[in-house]
Amino acid sequence: MIASAGQALRAATERLVAVSDTPRLDAELLMAHAAGMARGDLLLRLGDMEMPEAFVALIDRRLAREPVSHITGRRDFWTLELTVTPDVLTPRPDTETLIEAAVAHFAGTPGPGRILDLGTGSGALLLAALDQWRGATGLGVDISPAALEVARGNAERCGLAERAVFRQGDWFTGIDECFDLILANPPYIATGTALPPEVGEHEPALALFAGADGLDVYRTLAPGLAARLASGGMAAIEIGFDQQDSAARLFVAQGLTISVLTDLAGRPRCIKATCPAAVPISG
Repeated sequence: MIASAGQALRAATERLVAVSDTPRLDAELLMAHAAGMARGDLLLRLGDMEMPEAFVALIDRRLAREPVSHITGRRDFWTLELTVTPDVLTPRPDTETLIEAAVAHFAGTPGPGRILDLGTGSGALLLAALDQWRGATGLGVDISPAALEVARGNAERCGLAERAVFRQGDWFTGIDECFDLILANPPYIATGTALPPEVGEHEPALALFAGADGLDVYRTLAPGLAARLASGGMAAIEIGFDQQDSAARLFVAQGLTISVLTDLAGRPRCIKATCPAAVPISG
Protein backbone atom coordinates (compact mmCIF):
# COMPACT_ATOMS: atom_id res chain seq x y z
CA MET A 1 0.00 0.00 0.00
CA ILE A 2 1.33 3.43 -0.95
CA ALA A 3 1.76 5.64 2.11
CA SER A 4 4.06 8.38 0.83
CA ALA A 5 2.44 11.39 -0.81
CA GLY A 6 5.32 11.58 -3.27
CA GLN A 7 4.92 7.96 -4.33
CA ALA A 8 1.16 8.37 -4.65
CA LEU A 9 1.63 11.45 -6.78
CA ARG A 10 3.97 9.66 -9.16
CA ALA A 11 1.64 6.67 -9.47
CA ALA A 12 -1.38 8.92 -10.08
CA THR A 13 0.51 10.88 -12.73
CA GLU A 14 1.25 7.66 -14.61
CA ARG A 15 -2.42 6.67 -14.53
CA LEU A 16 -3.65 10.09 -15.64
CA VAL A 17 -1.51 10.09 -18.79
CA ALA A 18 -4.32 8.12 -20.40
CA VAL A 19 -6.88 10.92 -19.98
CA SER A 20 -4.99 14.19 -19.53
CA ASP A 21 -2.48 16.36 -21.34
CA THR A 22 -1.34 17.68 -17.95
CA PRO A 23 -1.28 14.55 -15.77
CA ARG A 24 1.25 15.80 -13.20
CA LEU A 25 -0.56 19.12 -12.71
CA ASP A 26 -3.90 17.34 -12.39
CA ALA A 27 -2.49 14.99 -9.77
CA GLU A 28 -0.93 17.83 -7.78
CA LEU A 29 -4.14 19.86 -7.79
CA LEU A 30 -6.21 16.88 -6.70
CA MET A 31 -3.79 15.90 -3.94
CA ALA A 32 -3.69 19.48 -2.67
CA HIS A 33 -7.49 19.50 -2.65
CA ALA A 34 -7.61 16.18 -0.78
CA ALA A 35 -5.12 17.51 1.75
CA GLY A 36 -6.93 20.83 2.18
CA MET A 37 -3.94 22.96 1.26
CA ALA A 38 -2.63 25.11 -1.57
CA ARG A 39 -0.68 23.40 -4.32
CA GLY A 40 2.45 25.37 -3.47
CA ASP A 41 2.29 24.22 0.15
CA LEU A 42 1.79 20.63 -0.98
CA LEU A 43 4.91 20.71 -3.13
CA LEU A 44 6.95 22.02 -0.22
CA ARG A 45 5.71 19.25 2.09
CA LEU A 46 5.71 16.26 -0.27
CA GLY A 47 8.80 14.76 1.32
CA ASP A 48 7.24 14.33 4.76
CA MET A 49 3.54 13.78 3.94
CA GLU A 50 1.44 10.69 3.79
CA MET A 51 -1.08 10.29 1.00
CA PRO A 52 -4.40 11.99 1.91
CA GLU A 53 -7.13 9.36 2.24
CA ALA A 54 -9.46 11.09 -0.22
CA PHE A 55 -6.86 11.24 -2.99
CA VAL A 56 -7.58 7.85 -4.58
CA ALA A 57 -11.28 8.63 -5.03
CA LEU A 58 -10.45 11.98 -6.64
CA ILE A 59 -8.08 10.33 -9.11
CA ASP A 60 -10.80 7.81 -9.99
CA ARG A 61 -13.17 10.71 -10.76
CA ARG A 62 -10.56 12.29 -13.02
CA LEU A 63 -9.99 8.97 -14.77
CA ALA A 64 -13.72 8.99 -15.50
CA ARG A 65 -13.05 12.28 -17.39
CA GLU A 66 -14.57 14.64 -14.83
CA PRO A 67 -12.77 18.02 -15.09
CA VAL A 68 -10.37 18.89 -12.30
CA SER A 69 -12.19 22.20 -11.83
CA HIS A 70 -15.46 20.37 -11.11
CA ILE A 71 -13.78 17.97 -8.70
CA THR A 72 -12.12 20.75 -6.72
CA GLY A 73 -14.78 23.39 -7.35
CA ARG A 74 -12.09 25.98 -8.08
CA ARG A 75 -10.12 27.45 -10.96
CA ASP A 76 -7.44 30.14 -11.12
CA PHE A 77 -8.02 32.91 -13.66
CA TRP A 78 -5.84 36.00 -14.08
CA THR A 79 -5.22 37.18 -10.50
CA LEU A 80 -8.20 35.41 -8.94
CA GLU A 81 -9.28 32.01 -7.65
CA LEU A 82 -12.86 31.39 -8.73
CA THR A 83 -15.54 28.91 -7.77
CA VAL A 84 -16.60 26.72 -10.69
CA THR A 85 -19.66 24.47 -11.02
CA PRO A 86 -21.25 22.49 -13.88
CA ASP A 87 -23.52 25.52 -14.43
CA VAL A 88 -20.69 27.59 -15.91
CA LEU A 89 -17.92 27.24 -18.44
CA THR A 90 -14.60 26.56 -16.74
CA PRO A 91 -12.35 29.62 -17.25
CA ARG A 92 -9.33 28.75 -19.36
CA PRO A 93 -5.89 30.37 -19.72
CA ASP A 94 -6.62 31.10 -23.41
CA THR A 95 -9.39 33.47 -22.33
CA GLU A 96 -6.88 35.61 -20.44
CA THR A 97 -5.87 36.83 -23.92
CA LEU A 98 -8.92 39.13 -23.75
CA ILE A 99 -7.70 40.76 -20.54
CA GLU A 100 -4.20 41.08 -21.99
CA ALA A 101 -5.66 42.86 -25.02
CA ALA A 102 -7.46 45.32 -22.76
CA VAL A 103 -4.37 45.94 -20.63
CA ALA A 104 -2.40 46.81 -23.76
CA HIS A 105 -5.17 49.06 -25.10
CA PHE A 106 -5.51 51.08 -21.89
CA ALA A 107 -1.78 51.22 -21.07
CA GLY A 108 -0.75 54.68 -19.91
CA THR A 109 -4.35 55.71 -19.15
CA PRO A 110 -6.54 55.53 -16.05
CA GLY A 111 -8.15 52.47 -17.63
CA PRO A 112 -11.80 51.74 -18.32
CA GLY A 113 -14.41 53.22 -16.01
CA ARG A 114 -17.35 51.06 -17.08
CA ILE A 115 -17.01 47.41 -18.12
CA LEU A 116 -19.57 45.07 -19.66
CA ASP A 117 -19.16 41.29 -19.67
CA LEU A 118 -21.62 39.50 -21.97
CA GLY A 119 -22.32 35.85 -21.18
CA THR A 120 -20.50 36.31 -17.90
CA GLY A 121 -20.79 32.71 -16.65
CA SER A 122 -18.59 32.44 -13.56
CA GLY A 123 -17.88 36.19 -13.79
CA ALA A 124 -14.27 35.46 -14.71
CA LEU A 125 -13.71 38.20 -17.28
CA LEU A 126 -15.57 40.93 -15.45
CA LEU A 127 -13.99 40.18 -12.08
CA ALA A 128 -10.49 39.92 -13.59
CA ALA A 129 -10.98 43.33 -15.21
CA LEU A 130 -12.31 44.87 -12.00
CA ASP A 131 -9.34 43.50 -10.09
CA GLN A 132 -7.02 44.95 -12.75
CA TRP A 133 -8.64 48.41 -12.69
CA ARG A 134 -9.62 49.19 -9.11
CA GLY A 135 -11.57 52.33 -10.01
CA ALA A 136 -13.88 50.60 -12.49
CA THR A 137 -17.40 49.29 -12.09
CA GLY A 138 -19.04 46.70 -14.25
CA LEU A 139 -22.08 44.78 -15.40
CA GLY A 140 -22.18 41.05 -16.07
CA VAL A 141 -25.03 39.64 -18.16
CA ASP A 142 -26.02 36.01 -18.56
CA ILE A 143 -29.18 34.21 -19.58
CA SER A 144 -28.66 31.50 -16.94
CA PRO A 145 -29.87 32.23 -13.36
CA ALA A 146 -27.64 29.42 -12.06
CA ALA A 147 -24.57 30.95 -13.71
CA LEU A 148 -25.41 34.35 -12.24
CA GLU A 149 -25.49 32.85 -8.76
CA VAL A 150 -21.99 31.49 -9.31
CA ALA A 151 -20.81 34.88 -10.56
CA ARG A 152 -22.31 36.75 -7.61
CA GLY A 153 -20.68 34.32 -5.20
CA ASN A 154 -17.32 34.81 -6.88
CA ALA A 155 -17.69 38.58 -6.67
CA GLU A 156 -18.33 38.29 -2.93
CA ARG A 157 -15.39 35.97 -2.32
CA CYS A 158 -13.04 38.18 -4.36
CA GLY A 159 -14.13 41.34 -2.54
CA LEU A 160 -15.53 42.87 -5.72
CA ALA A 161 -19.27 42.71 -5.07
CA GLU A 162 -19.59 46.46 -4.49
CA ARG A 163 -18.31 47.19 -8.00
CA ALA A 164 -20.00 44.36 -9.90
CA VAL A 165 -23.67 44.06 -10.82
CA PHE A 166 -25.02 40.89 -12.43
CA ARG A 167 -28.22 40.80 -14.44
CA GLN A 168 -30.14 38.14 -16.29
CA GLY A 169 -30.39 38.97 -19.96
CA ASP A 170 -29.83 37.97 -23.57
CA TRP A 171 -26.67 39.68 -24.83
CA PHE A 172 -27.34 43.41 -25.52
CA THR A 173 -31.09 43.27 -24.88
CA GLY A 174 -32.11 46.08 -22.51
CA ILE A 175 -28.62 47.61 -22.37
CA ASP A 176 -28.64 51.26 -23.45
CA GLU A 177 -25.50 52.75 -21.87
CA CYS A 178 -22.02 52.91 -23.34
CA PHE A 179 -19.01 51.10 -21.91
CA ASP A 180 -15.28 51.67 -22.10
CA LEU A 181 -14.58 47.95 -22.25
CA ILE A 182 -16.85 45.20 -23.52
CA LEU A 183 -15.78 41.60 -22.95
CA ALA A 184 -17.36 38.38 -24.18
CA ASN A 185 -16.46 34.71 -24.33
CA PRO A 186 -19.58 33.55 -26.18
CA PRO A 187 -20.51 30.10 -27.47
CA TYR A 188 -18.66 29.53 -30.74
CA ILE A 189 -18.66 25.77 -31.39
CA ALA A 190 -20.68 24.42 -34.30
CA THR A 191 -23.68 22.41 -33.12
CA GLY A 192 -23.01 18.69 -33.33
CA THR A 193 -19.23 18.99 -32.98
CA ALA A 194 -17.72 16.06 -31.08
CA LEU A 195 -16.05 17.29 -27.90
CA PRO A 196 -13.84 15.66 -25.27
CA PRO A 197 -15.90 14.13 -22.43
CA GLU A 198 -14.55 16.74 -19.99
CA VAL A 199 -16.30 19.38 -22.06
CA GLY A 200 -19.22 17.74 -23.79
CA GLU A 201 -20.44 15.79 -20.76
CA HIS A 202 -19.68 18.28 -18.00
CA GLU A 203 -19.98 21.86 -19.27
CA PRO A 204 -23.25 23.64 -20.15
CA ALA A 205 -24.25 23.29 -23.81
CA LEU A 206 -25.67 26.80 -23.64
CA ALA A 207 -22.11 28.12 -23.22
CA LEU A 208 -20.64 25.97 -25.98
CA PHE A 209 -22.74 25.74 -29.13
CA ALA A 210 -23.71 28.52 -31.55
CA GLY A 211 -25.49 27.13 -34.55
CA ALA A 212 -24.46 25.14 -37.59
CA ASP A 213 -21.28 27.16 -38.20
CA GLY A 214 -20.58 28.37 -34.66
CA LEU A 215 -21.11 32.00 -35.66
CA ASP A 216 -24.69 32.65 -34.51
CA VAL A 217 -23.75 34.65 -31.42
CA TYR A 218 -21.24 36.79 -33.33
CA ARG A 219 -24.07 37.70 -35.69
CA THR A 220 -25.92 39.06 -32.67
CA LEU A 221 -22.95 40.76 -31.02
CA ALA A 222 -21.42 42.52 -34.02
CA PRO A 223 -24.35 44.89 -34.76
CA GLY A 224 -24.62 45.97 -31.14
CA LEU A 225 -21.00 46.83 -30.39
CA ALA A 226 -20.60 50.19 -32.10
CA ALA A 227 -23.64 51.69 -30.38
CA ARG A 228 -22.41 50.64 -26.95
CA LEU A 229 -18.69 51.44 -27.11
CA ALA A 230 -17.65 54.70 -25.47
CA SER A 231 -15.16 56.94 -27.24
CA GLY A 232 -11.69 55.46 -26.86
CA GLY A 233 -13.12 52.14 -25.74
CA MET A 234 -12.67 48.65 -27.08
CA ALA A 235 -14.30 45.25 -27.18
CA ALA A 236 -12.48 41.94 -26.76
CA ILE A 237 -14.38 38.93 -28.07
CA GLU A 238 -13.10 35.36 -27.88
CA ILE A 239 -13.13 33.29 -31.07
CA GLY A 240 -12.33 29.72 -31.99
CA PHE A 241 -8.89 29.03 -33.40
CA ASP A 242 -10.32 28.54 -36.90
CA GLN A 243 -12.69 31.54 -36.91
CA GLN A 244 -10.22 34.36 -37.52
CA ASP A 245 -11.63 35.21 -40.95
CA SER A 246 -15.25 34.11 -40.67
CA ALA A 247 -15.93 35.91 -37.37
CA ALA A 248 -13.85 38.96 -38.28
CA ARG A 249 -15.92 39.60 -41.41
CA LEU A 250 -19.05 39.98 -39.30
CA PHE A 251 -17.49 42.76 -37.20
CA VAL A 252 -15.87 44.53 -40.16
CA ALA A 253 -19.26 44.57 -41.91
CA GLN A 254 -20.57 46.72 -39.03
CA GLY A 255 -17.92 49.37 -39.61
CA LEU A 256 -15.71 48.31 -36.71
CA THR A 257 -11.93 48.40 -36.82
CA ILE A 258 -10.61 45.02 -35.76
CA SER A 259 -7.40 43.18 -35.08
CA VAL A 260 -6.90 39.55 -34.12
CA LEU A 261 -4.73 38.55 -31.18
CA THR A 262 -3.25 35.12 -30.54
CA ASP A 263 -3.08 33.09 -27.35
CA LEU A 264 0.07 31.65 -25.77
CA ALA A 265 0.03 28.78 -28.26
CA GLY A 266 0.01 31.23 -31.16
CA ARG A 267 -3.58 30.44 -32.18
CA PRO A 268 -6.08 33.19 -33.11
CA ARG A 269 -8.10 33.74 -29.93
CA CYS A 270 -9.39 37.29 -29.57
CA ILE A 271 -11.00 39.86 -31.83
CA LYS A 272 -10.23 43.37 -30.63
CA ALA A 273 -12.83 45.82 -31.97
CA THR A 274 -12.89 49.61 -31.84
CA CYS A 275 -14.96 52.27 -33.54
CA PRO A 276 -13.08 54.01 -36.39
CA ALA A 277 -13.67 57.47 -34.93
CA ALA A 278 -12.62 56.44 -31.43
CA VAL A 279 -9.95 58.62 -29.84
CA PRO A 280 -7.60 56.86 -27.42
CA ILE A 281 -8.22 57.68 -23.76
CA SER A 282 -5.54 60.01 -22.46
CA GLY A 283 -4.05 60.05 -18.99
